Amino acid sequence: MNGESGDAITSRRIVLGVQYDGAPWQGWQTQLNGLTVQDKLEFALYKFSQQTITTACAGRTDAGVHALEQVVHFDTTLERDMQSWVRGVNTFLPSSIAVRWATEVAHDPAENFHARFSARSRTYHYMLYNNPVRSPLLEGKAGWVFRALDIAKMQEAAVHLLGQHDFSAFRSVQCQAKSPIKTMYAIKIERRGDLIMFTVHANAFLHHMVRNIVGSLIYVGNGTQPSSWMKELLAGQERKFAAPTFMPDGLYLAKIDYDPKWQLPQTEIQNFLWS
Repeated sequence: MNGESGDAITSRRIVLGVQYDGAPWQGWQTQLNGLTVQDKLEFALYKFSQQTITTACAGRTDAGVHALEQVVHFDTTLERDMQSWVRGVNTFLPSSIAVRWATEVAHDPAENFHARFSARSRTYHYMLYNNPVRSPLLEGKAGWVFRALDIAKMQEAAVHLLGQHDFSAFRSVQCQAKSPIKTMYAIKIERRGDLIMFTVHANAFLHHMVRNIVGSLIYVGNGTQPSSWMKELLAGQERKFAAPTFMPDGLYLAKIDYDPKWQLPQTEIQNFLWS
């Protein structure tokens, strides 16, 4: 608004859909060394807007973890066309990070939109290369297991994870979540040639939860453990009995689900390795 009129300047809440290759970065959350996705995004926002802008994301990703669509929000007094936010910010981002869309969310007297707290559920993909010999072309983009895996046994084991459970057996010791109880809506395990894709959908996830689940399912797939082992792990609620945390290379934050009232321009994005 016109500052000469004495009216207060209106703050707007802008939401971005951000995609990134996590391999070059030390995770999402800002660090003193500046080598994180959040640091690079906020620097690009500053260069474009000439304002210091602090962002909040839907879910922090670890070093080496990718995002097909991370959702980010921030507040600003600037008036810009939404495509200007996309093109302008991308001008200052490295090639491994891109803003895919931008939108302004309307103020709701009952609830302000928040990228994290307004999320209803989250979906992750884990891409796994299952071949006796590693592929240099998939380095950093997919996990690798050289032993043959039995998809049917892994699918049988995954059924035990559906529903509401205490997922302490798959929780990192660094996890700061208030509760280990989460609701798993769906787990899909598919194979195309040497590629296996795990799709995991839940209301929320614990730190390293997806990678710990994938590692344990691999133990079932290679015959180290029976399918019933997943049920035993859940019941035991002890991290030490599950498989080690699997590599981050193949993990992708795929989608965050929100109430349609926010009218976010999200689209279904397929993992590029799977298309």
